[in-house]
Amino acid sequence: MAQFENWLTALSDLIWGPHLLILLIGTGIFLTVRLGFIQVTRLGFGLREAFTPKTKDEQKKQRGDITHFQALMTALAATVGTGNMVGVATAVVLGGPGAIVWMWLSGFIGMATKYAEAILAVKYRVVDERGEIAGGPMYYLEHGLKKRWLGMTFAFFAAIAAFGIGNGVQTNSISLALNTSFGVPMLVTGIALMVLTAFVILGGVKSIGKVVGVFVPIMIFAYVGGGLTILVMNAELIPSAFATIFESTFSAEAIGGGALGAAIRYGVARGVFSNEAGLGSAPIAAAAAKTDFPGRQALVSMTQVLIDTLIVCSITGLTIVMSGQYASGLQGIELTQASFAYFLGPVGELIVTVSLVFFAFSTVIGWCYYGERSIYYLFGERSIVPYRVMYIIVAGLGAMTTNLNLIWAISDVFNGLMAIPNLIGLLFLSGVVVAETKRFELEMKKEKQQAA
Repeated sequence: MAQFENWLTALSDLIWGPHLLILLIGTGIFLTVRLGFIQVTRLGFGLREAFTPKTKDEQKKQRGDITHFQALMTALAATVGTGNMVGVATAVVLGGPGAIVWMWLSGFIGMATKYAEAILAVKYRVVDERGEIAGGPMYYLEHGLKKRWLGMTFAFFAAIAAFGIGNGVQTNSISLALNTSFGVPMLVTGIALMVLTAFVILGGVKSIGKVVGVFVPIMIFAYVGGGLTILVMNAELIPSAFATIFESTFSAEAIGGGALGAAIRYGVARGVFSNEAGLGSAPIAAAAAKTDFPGRQALVSMTQVLIDTLIVCSITGLTIVMSGQYASGLQGIELTQASFAYFLGPVGELIVTVSLVFFAFSTVIGWCYYGERSIYYLFGERSIVPYRVMYIIVAGLGAMTTNLNLIWAISDVFNGLMAIPNLIGLLFLSGVVVAETKRFELEMKKEKQQAA
């Protein structure tokens, strides 16, 4: 088993080498330029669309299964999790405080990538045999790029990745956090998670959308609230924290000693791990949204990266740097807990622990939808219930295991593999993204004229 784990780790290092990071960032830069920096020019419109409730008449005119807000919350449920707390801490330890700069840059560029993914997902979505909306990279690779084999490749990798990064890794984080902080036996946590996961996911996408539509905003505000409290109470430390971050990135010592390369690698990799821009997961949720134009939902989806990376991850990163705990030898969730506790005492550690539990569980829920949509694409309706049952079992097993290395290795491998066909689709279908953007720009002008 140890030899197999070593082989998987080596494969993961190979897949997540410089070539994939260059492909991820390069695709984002290409789309950013081609779309005229849409993450700046249309961010306000996207935020208004995401958080402005639609009337019943407006919803009747829009085709889909869940609202813009629920689609955004489903995507956030799958991304706001261990990456925002454990991933940021890991990036700072391995790449230095300067890794945060590259996380910000990857997030900014990733907003254009996320926009393109969503616009293609909605444009090429279909109605399945149950009357539900189905979409995502597998559909735009098949119907847009005319490469069904590439769509099947993505779906296969995504269906397996869901068990790792979306399930086992998350439930294990929950179990360890509860065991460490409150002494809850891992077996008890595992059984409880199986029951809770079954309760939510057996109801399908509409059930998931309703749960996360309430669940996600509360948990994000709780964690962000704790982080903002630290920043406000210790505002005098913020300038020096920013100075440390930028000095760590661009100092002569960093460049000469190779630290710049480490900062770029871990900053970009953990940023992508957190917001999943380019992986192709979030557009599966975007495709189910009630919308009349692909561009409308795409602008909403774009805001996910802003919330996930540029807000939640930034709060974690700044708190860690301000506390100075990153030099203490602590890693992962322990570093984030220690950083919050440095300012807020036991309450700070409690905020991180409870937030991690809710963040990770929401990721389990969101990724189940991604996985089942992928398995449905490959094998049809008969595969959904068995997949859900297996997913529930893995949730329990992940919580009870004490060796997470294998799960992490599998997760990293299949996450990287699912990104490759998706990025190919985005590059070759970028003309379609631009055309749909122009079509929606005309629609927005009409809406503005009618409102006037």
